[in-house]
Amino acid sequence: MMAEENTGVSVPELGKTVEERPKWDNKVQYLLTCIGFAVGLGNVWRFPYLCQTYGGGAFLIPYFIALIFEGIPLLHMELAIGQRLRQGSIGVWNSISPFLGGVGIGSLIVSFLVALFYNTILAWVLWYFFHSFQDPLPWRDCPLNQNKTGYIEECAKSTPVNYFWYRETLNVTPNITDSGDVQWWVVICLASAWGIVYICFIRGIETIGKAVYITATFPYLVLTIFLIRALTLPGATEGLVYLFTPKVQVLKDPKVWLDAATQIFFSLSLAFGGLIAFSSYNPQKNDCERDAVIVGMINSATSIYASIPIFAILGFKATSNYNDCLDGNILSITNAFNIGDQNVTRENYDSWLKHLNTTHSQEIEDLHLKHCSIQEFLDQSASGTGLAFVVFTEAVIKMPGSQVWAVLFFVMLFSLGLSSMFGNLEGILTPLLDLHVVPKWLPKEAFTGLICLISFFFALIFTMGSGNYWLEIFNSYVGSLPLLIIAFFEIIGVVYIYGIGRFSDDIEWMTGRRPNLYWQVTWRVISPGMLLIVFLAYITVQVQQPATYEAWNPNYVCILL
Repeated sequence: MMAEENTGVSVPELGKTVEERPKWDNKVQYLLTCIGFAVGLGNVWRFPYLCQTYGGGAFLIPYFIALIFEGIPLLHMELAIGQRLRQGSIGVWNSISPFLGGVGIGSLIVSFLVALFYNTILAWVLWYFFHSFQDPLPWRDCPLNQNKTGYIEECAKSTPVNYFWYRETLNVTPNITDSGDVQWWVVICLASAWGIVYICFIRGIETIGKAVYITATFPYLVLTIFLIRALTLPGATEGLVYLFTPKVQVLKDPKVWLDAATQIFFSLSLAFGGLIAFSSYNPQKNDCERDAVIVGMINSATSIYASIPIFAILGFKATSNYNDCLDGNILSITNAFNIGDQNVTRENYDSWLKHLNTTHSQEIEDLHLKHCSIQEFLDQSASGTGLAFVVFTEAVIKMPGSQVWAVLFFVMLFSLGLSSMFGNLEGILTPLLDLHVVPKWLPKEAFTGLICLISFFFALIFTMGSGNYWLEIFNSYVGSLPLLIIAFFEIIGVVYIYGIGRFSDDIEWMTGRRPNLYWQVTWRVISPGMLLIVFLAYITVQVQQPATYEAWNPNYVCILL
C-alpha cells in the first residue's frame, strides 16, 4: 500500500471497496455520457453568439487559454476524485472533510434548480417539434383577425415568428409582476419532457448507457446534414466570413476574457456534481486524465463545428432579408416613377437611387425607402431562446423543404438537452442515494419517479404567462455565480485539505503515472486563481449593470425593464 499524507480526513484506503456500485457496460458508454452532459444547448446557441460578438476568430484565443488552464484541469479533478472515492458529490466532499459537505449540497441544489428550467426549454422544443409537421409552418404568416379582413394587429406590428413565440407559445404577460395563467399546452409538453427523462433514467446508468448511444451521437449527424445543406445556400459565405473574421482589437476588452472563461466553465458542466457521479461508476483503475482531455477537446470542437452551419444559415437569412428589402424599395421606385419592369434590378439599384436622389430628391424622400444593409442584417444576432425560437425559425422558413429542416433542428436540440438532463438528474439522485436518505423499502425506480414528479410541479412556474421572465432569471443567476463558488471550494478542498500529494498518489495508482508539472501548476495556482478572478470580475460587472430583462409589452415592442 502506498504511503499517504496524514491530512486528518476520513478517506477510504486505497484498494478498499466502499460498497458495490453499478458499473458502465463499457468505456464508450461512459465517455458518451460525459460528452453528452458537457455538450448541450449552449454549444449551439451560446458559443456561436460569443464568437461572432467578440471578433470571430480572435475570440478563440481567450477561449482556448481558458480551456487549457481552467476547464480541463477542473474536469480532470472532478473525474479523478469521483473515480477514486466512488461516491456522489455530497459523499465525496464529506469524506474529504465534514466542513466541505456544503459543497456537495450546493451542487445538488444547483443541479435541481437548473434541471427545472432546462427541462422547460425541452418542453418548448417539443411544442415547436409538434408544429414543425404543418405545411406551411405556423410561424410563417400572421393569423387573420376575427373579421378575416386583415392580420392580427400584434403580429402585423411585429413579425410572425415573434408572434408565434411570444403569443402562441408563451402567451407572455407584459411584465414579471403579472403572472398570468398556466398555459395548458406548455404543461402537457413539460409533462412529456419529464416523462421522457424518467423513461431514459428509470434504471440509472443501465438505461442511460443505452440512451446516450442516440442522444449523444444524433446531434452530430444532424449538424453534419445542416452543414452540407447550409454551405449550398446563397449567402452562406457572408455568414461564415462575418463569424470568423478576426478583430484582434477586441482582446483589449476584459469582458471578452470573462465571457471566454465562463463559457468554458459552464459548457463543460463543472461543479454540478453530475461528472463526479458518472465517474464514480468507473473501475478505479481507469485513465481519468485521458478521459478529461478527450471530453474537454470534443466539447470545444463541437462548439466550433456547430458554429459553421448555424452562421452559414444565418448568412442565408441575412442575404434573403437584404434581397427582400431591396425588392421592396425597387417596387416602390418603379411604381412611383412609372419605370418599366426589370429596368431597376438589385445589381443597378444603387446607381438608380443615386440618380433619382439627384433629379427627384423630394419624391424619393416621400417614398420612405428602407435602408438596406447586409451588415446590419448580419448584426441581428441572438443567443439562447432568441436564436432557437426566433432567429433560426425565421431562417428555416426561407429554406426549401422547411418542414424537414425544422423537424431535424428541434430533434437535435431535444437530443442535446436530454443528454445534459441525464447529468443534472444524476447530480441530484446519486448524492441522495449514497447518503441512504431513501428508505430501503422504496425501489430506486420509484424514487427517481418521485424526484421527476416533484420537479415537474416546481417547474409549473415556468408555464405561466410570466414563466419566460422567471426562466431568464434562473438562467442568469442559478447556473452562474453559485457554480463559480462551488468550483473554487472544490479545488481548494482537493489541493489544500485532501492534499495535492495524496491526490497525486491516487492518480498514479489509478492511471499508472503521476500528474506532470502542467497538472500540478494548474491545480495549485492557475485554476483557483482564474476562478477567483472570474468570480470578482463577474461580481464587478453585475454591480455596475442594472438588473434587466426583455419583456414583450402590449405595445408590441421588445423593451428592457
